[in-house]
Amino acid sequence: MPIDSQAFRDVLRHFPAGVTVVTVTLPEGRHGMTVSAFASVSPSPPLIAVILDSTNSLHPLLDQGATEHFAVNVLAEDQAEISQRFAFVKDQDRFALGTWGEAATGAPVLEEALAWLDCRLYDKLRAGTHTIFVGEVIASRVGRPDEKPLIYWNRDYRRIVP
Repeated sequence: MPIDSQAFRDVLRHFPAGVTVVTVTLPEGRHGMTVSAFASVSPSPPLIAVILDSTNSLHPLLDQGATEHFAVNVLAEDQAEISQRFAFVKDQDRFALGTWGEAATGAPVLEEALAWLDCRLYDKLRAGTHTIFVGEVIASRVGRPDEKPLIYWNRDYRRIVP
């Protein structure tokens, strides 16, 4: 029998994760959310994965084919406010903070992000309450190569200290 959900969360809070904002553009506007469940998958072809809870508003946009493109914006350690905005703001324009441009696919990219990846949906896999969306990277940029990433660990944002 597997462990319960709370025990699982208590263990995983001890695993540090980078913080990203995943974004899409639709005819009616831009959408995005904070995602720490992100990983590289393959260098050839270049594939990444983002894992989204099925109850999140971004999930059906990718799952039901509203768009086949998305961007993953890797946040720098000074961008916790942007992460918070995309995680919790519901009734305001999440994109009002930061300078946003457009990647090759039209997906929104944060100009001052540490880096970003512009992706085409490659595959998806249901996994419990979540879906693993695999993206093929078709464009990328490292905007702040000498800066550190924003880290989430033990239920708070952290900084890397050499």
